[in-house]
Amino acid sequence: GRTQFKVVIKALSPKEVTRIYTPRPLDRNDGTFLMRYRMYGSVRKGLKIEILYGDQHVAQSPYILKGPVYHEYCDCPEEDPEIWQNVMSCPSEEPQITKDFISFPTIDLQRMLKEIPTKFSQTRGAIVHYTILNNHIYRRSLGKYTDFKMFSDEMFLSLARKVRLPDVEFYLNVGDWPVEYRKANDTPGPIPVISWCGSVDSRDIVLPTYDVTHSTLETLRGVTNDLLSIQGNTGPFWENKTERALFRGRDSREERLHLVKLSKENPELLDAGITGYFFFREKEKELGKVQLMGFFDFFKYKYQVNVDGTVAAYRFPYLLLGDSLVLKQDSQYYEHFYTGLKPWKHYVPVKRNLEDLLEKIKWAKENDEEARKIAKEGQLMARELLQPRRLYCYYYKVLQKYAKRQASKPEIRDGMELVPQPDDRDSVCSCHRKKPPREDL
Repeated sequence: GRTQFKVVIKALSPKEVTRIYTPRPLDRNDGTFLMRYRMYGSVRKGLKIEILYGDQHVAQSPYILKGPVYHEYCDCPEEDPEIWQNVMSCPSEEPQITKDFISFPTIDLQRMLKEIPTKFSQTRGAIVHYTILNNHIYRRSLGKYTDFKMFSDEMFLSLARKVRLPDVEFYLNVGDWPVEYRKANDTPGPIPVISWCGSVDSRDIVLPTYDVTHSTLETLRGVTNDLLSIQGNTGPFWENKTERALFRGRDSREERLHLVKLSKENPELLDAGITGYFFFREKEKELGKVQLMGFFDFFKYKYQVNVDGTVAAYRFPYLLLGDSLVLKQDSQYYEHFYTGLKPWKHYVPVKRNLEDLLEKIKWAKENDEEARKIAKEGQLMARELLQPRRLYCYYYKVLQKYAKRQASKPEIRDGMELVPQPDDRDSVCSCHRKKPPREDL
């Protein structure tokens, strides 16, 4: 039921006052709740968070966060990355990062400077060249399709406000597809381009996608679905969900059109529809177009079909966080967290051409308890891998590992501009961390 918790968050010191927005806790329908808050000011001594049911404290309430505690736009980075990583409980190893860097024991910045602007930016047109020096971020756009740099700017700035970043110079591909396909023993060998999506035959270094990154930064600020709000809106309990598989999406891959045909022939098993035509406009008359559907409404269905778009379908993390079984198409593409997932444990695999999809849906209907267990395991793993702190840790570890392998010092190159931290006139922000040595100022 609609359990009413009372959440009280205040500064530890009675001399400090700060504005904090606290929505109602999210009920995850499994006996756990997510409590979120957003600060519009910082506190020096710390915060006291009380969660009450009636007048009784629940779980480990009251929670004490020792200060200083800064709001999101407060530019007060922790000077010692080790301290920050311990506070964030960053994992010591991320398997995907280890794998991605195998091809790059050393990173030749001079070679990249010569090669990348001509090789990649002219053909792909979606490369952004970044240098981070003294915790300031500089960049230049290489190519005309670089608008998505607003997402990478946003994340690097947010990270730089929290921890001092290593001096590093790198190239970020803000397009859909990975770009580096040369193998380690080719001449010349591959160069380390950073991308949001990897594939089994490419050598790109993968970061969390712009989508999950932006979702994390937008929590309680925007109107978009984010990785936390999804968890409190997972639809009816399992036994009350519609026993069919659902798909909604654009026509960005031919298999999606095939899904609609399967749906028309097997409406009792599958409800699939295309919401917008861009690639296969000539098919709209034959297959029809359906209305957009609110994402929370997806979880009224027991089974979710995840089919690639132009690359990996970036809705996959959101589908896993729901309370439905995900049927995932085999794919050459992957996001940063896929190494933590196993088929038949966290999701049900489906062949690339979808020939076994109907059979898998029937299997799920006939093995309800097993299907429910896989859905739950997938949800729990996604909750762990996609926590905000894990995404920040991942970004930091990629920059750290990259910086250690640079063969020369990063530089601010011709055409680079400073990406400024956002103005923060609305909230009080004064840093109480240890000041950096004079020469860094």
